[in-house]
Amino acid sequence: MIVAWLARLAILAAGVGLTNVSFSPFCDVAFDCGCRALWAGADAACNIHNPSPPHCPWCLDGGSFGTASFLAIVVLQVGIALWPGLGLLARALATLVAFPMAGGLLAILAGLWTGYWA
Repeated sequence: MIVAWLARLAILAAGVGLTNVSFSPFCDVAFDCGCRALWAGADAACNIHNPSPPHCPWCLDGGSFGTASFLAIVVLQVGIALWPGLGLLARALATLVAFPMAGGLLAILAGLWTGYWA
């Protein structure tokens, strides 16, 4: 039983870790805004710093949409990684795939909400 929980926690750590290091580059993929990996400047080149719009939806208002999206993805990953009844492979795949799937949906919603692509 303890080994199963340790495996679940390891899967969760891998999923959240991947989400953390990939979130800023994913932001650039979604919005073509200039965000980079954390070690390459993160939002230093983001269009949020330009005087005129469009401004990245995830970086607006101090990154409130981005923070909310990141936290929503992590909560989903916690649910998947710790949910009983899944095999380890299915749990690992679902936890890892939760980031691009939920992140893509949340990026679309944030972009539409803010009129980014208008």
